[in-house]
Amino acid sequence: MRFDGESTVTGMLELLERLVSFRSVVGRPNSEIVAFVRDTLLRHGATVTELPGPEGDRSNLFASVGPVDRPGLILSGHMDVVPADPAGWTSDPFTLRREGDRLYGRGTTDMKGFLAAALALVPHLSGRALERPLHLAFSYDEEAGCRGVPHMIAQLPSLCARPLGCIVGEPSGMTPILAHKGRAAMRIAIRGKAGHSSRPDLGRNAIHGLSVLLAEAVAQSDRLVEADLNPIFAPPYSTLQVGVVAGGQALNVIADHATFDMEVRAVPGVDPSSLFAPVLDRFAELEARGLTVTAETIADYPGMALAPGSELARLVVQASGREAIPAVSYGTEAGLFEKAGIPSIICGPGDIDRAHKVDEFILASELEDSMAMLRRLSA
Repeated sequence: MRFDGESTVTGMLELLERLVSFRSVVGRPNSEIVAFVRDTLLRHGATVTELPGPEGDRSNLFASVGPVDRPGLILSGHMDVVPADPAGWTSDPFTLRREGDRLYGRGTTDMKGFLAAALALVPHLSGRALERPLHLAFSYDEEAGCRGVPHMIAQLPSLCARPLGCIVGEPSGMTPILAHKGRAAMRIAIRGKAGHSSRPDLGRNAIHGLSVLLAEAVAQSDRLVEADLNPIFAPPYSTLQVGVVAGGQALNVIADHATFDMEVRAVPGVDPSSLFAPVLDRFAELEARGLTVTAETIADYPGMALAPGSELARLVVQASGREAIPAVSYGTEAGLFEKAGIPSIICGPGDIDRAHKVDEFILASELEDSMAMLRRLSA
């Protein structure tokens, strides 16, 4: 597939075509897309380090152009995408399709479009005597709760001088975003004892035990409305909700198992997982009834808040040509970079409302805007 237009744009769209073709679905091995990105960067003189995760079958990738012993900027993005059922799509979700300005394919907006723009920038930097380096930090399993990037962040001190800042290229319409909420998600599992429903005295009903925890989760949700208010967010407080409940076998069988998934979205400065405490504190009550209760963390990453007057905010506002917006309620890997002491901001091509949907697309003009911003930053 070839695209018309100026060579830089053509190269960027060809990169996007290749990136979309990799079925780098979250939770699966990603060696093919990692190898492609690595080889692309090496051809243009970048220093590239592949960072395998503890899973053993997927990796982060960190690359640098310029002197790594000096502070520089990180361009951050994730290589994984959410699943795509071809039956619901107009065309193959893993084959880039163009209709006018629209480029269709899984991950075009979230967020392989930004990866393509970052990769297309590297040839313009190679051979230049850069005063400060530019780093590319591409992660895995972001869609599973930012599971990959913490392993990369932990190794940054051995890869480069402490960065000046991090730009996370999640789809923001190229508008800089200064803050977002943190998120934690947890799965609670309860084990009881099965039996005939006519003799509930001989069993231990896991669903009845679950109802105690559900009631506490709802009560905690109500309490959060009045706590830690931050007016830049909508809603202006941390939230808790239960999204999935399952359990039991049949109506005439005492339920011996039940589970529910809950999540919190916490305003910056609040540890997201700490908001589960009232629910977790009720475990002892259920265990005293002979039930077994376990909790599994599904996701946990902090919020992010960058001061509007910071140097990074000023730089990205100037390069993007757009005024920053104070906050969004969804989360990104930016919170983890900030927690590591690296100022962070969100700014990338595409629209978050197109992500995770059938016939996901990005505009070619949005990619051109992204490339223009990155070139101004590198200058």
